Amino acid sequence: MGLSHALRRRAAAIAAALLVLAGPFCAAQVPATSAAPVPAVAPDAERPGPAAAPVPSAPGTAGATAAKDAAPVPSAPGTAAKDAAPDGAGVDIVLVLPLAAPDYARAAEAVRDGFLAAAGAAKATDHCRVIGHGDGDVLAAFAAAKSLGARVVVGPLVRDDLRTLAATAESLPLTLALNQLDDGAALPPQVYTLALSVESDARTLARRMRDGGASTIALIGNASPISRRFASAFSAEWLLAGGGPIETVTFDARPDALTELRRKLAKSPADAALLALDGQDAATARNFALRIPVYAISLINQPHAPSVLNDLEGVRFVDLPWLVTPGESALAGLPRKETGNVLLDRLYALGLDAFAVARAFRDGVPERLEIAGATGQLTLAEGRQVARDGVLAVFRHGQVVPADAPR
Repeated sequence: MGLSHALRRRAAAIAAALLVLAGPFCAAQVPATSAAPVPAVAPDAERPGPAAAPVPSAPGTAGATAAKDAAPVPSAPGTAAKDAAPDGAGVDIVLVLPLAAPDYARAAEAVRDGFLAAAGAAKATDHCRVIGHGDGDVLAAFAAAKSLGARVVVGPLVRDDLRTLAATAESLPLTLALNQLDDGAALPPQVYTLALSVESDARTLARRMRDGGASTIALIGNASPISRRFASAFSAEWLLAGGGPIETVTFDARPDALTELRRKLAKSPADAALLALDGQDAATARNFALRIPVYAISLINQPHAPSVLNDLEGVRFVDLPWLVTPGESALAGLPRKETGNVLLDRLYALGLDAFAVARAFRDGVPERLEIAGATGQLTLAEGRQVARDGVLAVFRHGQVVPADAPR
């Protein structure tokens, strides 16, 4: 049986666990097609409750020891844990994750697994350490990482924790945050970001659509924070790329509103449509834009009922190479973990790339960064961001394939 409309919307909220959103998104477990449950709240949602299993607030011997005991580094993913760098000796990179925060633990575990898999493949596990923390304890975890003499700290994962870090008066080591602040908010000087943000995918999609010959766009979205963020980032990049007018159309699933949507799209001069929608809403809207090429937000790539997949046939979107082009030579040396869950797969890929970027930062910020990563082509951009350029994909016969794949 197909998934209910409500469950699809909640599954999309789960995807927010790896995308930078605005506002809280609560979620249920994934559909039955997925093998493992994922976090109930997105890392960038508002913090829901009190601290759990906190890292000690004081750095120094007691704090460092407790943090080490909470999340020691395994010699390789899936093996028994051991202390690879006793007393912090030889520690280059410390990964700080909310492993003791119930709402974010599954997301954090996926990132950790990817990070340690990449470190193991590079034979660098002995120079890494993982520090887990609970809700509200990110500063204590960073203090513990600093006491270990880390050259680079990777984290935080949760947007609220990044806000906390940005507000501290304490000096910070060179840091690679796995989320990003709201637009216009300033990062501390030593903090760089690598995030699975919808804004990044929107900018890539704008360039790909322009290169593909689109000139005028019908942008179909709703009032949700993620839709607004995606639409705003797309519009800004579209104009920079020399694109033409954007006609914004609000989606509403009520019958009278759908009739109005049909009327507007029938009269629209747009030569391409963009769906800032997910799941059933995207499938419904797509049926009103059959005469022109249709593109969509990356959240559209999630488990769907066969009927929804039929409606999404031919819809293009930007997603991770790890999911779209897994056979790429650049990814061949990276250990693959099949979770059966596209959302956890994205987080695992983020962990893989987090290690690669952190390793490039060990001796300071490089003048130039070019990595063919699991989450996209990675480069250093303005605002101390590691930009990602994902892969253009398409739904074809119910499968996700590269847009340029032979038919």
